[in-house]
Amino acid sequence: MAPPGLIHSSLGHSETGESPQRLGSGDTMSGEETASPSAIQISRIMRPDDANIAGNVHGGTILKMIEEAGAIISTRHCNSQKGESCVAALARVERTDFLSPMCIGEVAHVSAEITYTSKHSVEVQVTVMSENIVTGARRVTNKAALWYVPLSLKNVDKVLEVPPLVYARKEQEEEGRKRYEAQKLERMETKWKNGDVMQPSLNPEPYTVSYSQSTLIHLVGPSDCTLHGFVHGGVTMKLMDEVAGIVAARHCKTNIVTASVDAINFHDKIRKGCVITISGRMTFTSNKSMEIEVLVDADPVALHSQERYRAASAFVTYVSLSKEGKTLPVPQLLVETEEEKRRFEEGKSRYLQMKAKRQAQIDANSQK
Repeated sequence: MAPPGLIHSSLGHSETGESPQRLGSGDTMSGEETASPSAIQISRIMRPDDANIAGNVHGGTILKMIEEAGAIISTRHCNSQKGESCVAALARVERTDFLSPMCIGEVAHVSAEITYTSKHSVEVQVTVMSENIVTGARRVTNKAALWYVPLSLKNVDKVLEVPPLVYARKEQEEEGRKRYEAQKLERMETKWKNGDVMQPSLNPEPYTVSYSQSTLIHLVGPSDCTLHGFVHGGVTMKLMDEVAGIVAARHCKTNIVTASVDAINFHDKIRKGCVITISGRMTFTSNKSMEIEVLVDADPVALHSQERYRAASAFVTYVSLSKEGKTLPVPQLLVETEEEKRRFEEGKSRYLQMKAKRQAQIDANSQK
């Protein structure tokens, strides 16, 4: 039986143009090679418990659905040939923009497609579309790219090889390789910064970094994990979005919504029974947006041989909204220390780069 709210999960056709093989009631997958679909779609109606404080669907809910679709299709692909059974683990989420808010009562259609494979990783492109089931109106709300690595079920520290993807055009493989090399470089740069720790401050002044800084501590239970005892990437992303939302709300004291999520890097797996600390702090504000850095640290309290470690990190951008849903000016961040000034300038650089990229896309579209 499908879980509550799940409407359907449909298999797409492979990029070779052939229909994916389907298993009959008496068929088994053991010892056989099966064709792996390159695209799937999952759909779910948005319920009241999916809402944020503004009344729209929580950004973390959308992120979790995106990751679930990516995990399904990448795990299927990685098990499509003979060899060790594996599960696809989320390694990175590229920037995703929340193009339009999704409302309670609408149906979210999450479409995932494998667009590139390297020797040890899979790129999945995901598009989220909302449907008003009363009027039939549809609109795109999110787009994202995710990277997965296949981990052996016998030894979860062992990364397996990925079955190659058949490309319709040679250019698709070349473009995918460029994206792969770019994200690999950015992941390495992020790892170098992972010694940073957020320290609390007593009696901070309003609009400072310390004033809105927030921390959530969560004990990882069975419901957070895969069947193999590791946290779902989507669960981690939802908790990260919640903490970032608290930081944004404390700074603005208004309704806030997720505008975009910069690359989320997953540096290490989180086991069941770990205590995770999700910390968020303001790094940059423009006139109408604010950037929040979120760090996830895992403490394997039951394993005395392992120390606390950095599990994930990301930058999330929020906007402030009035009760009518209109964008409000954001109070400017007051930076006090040299480290805060450095992070502010880095955030400003990311903001200007993304602004220039969006303008270039607008100009290119207008010339078509």
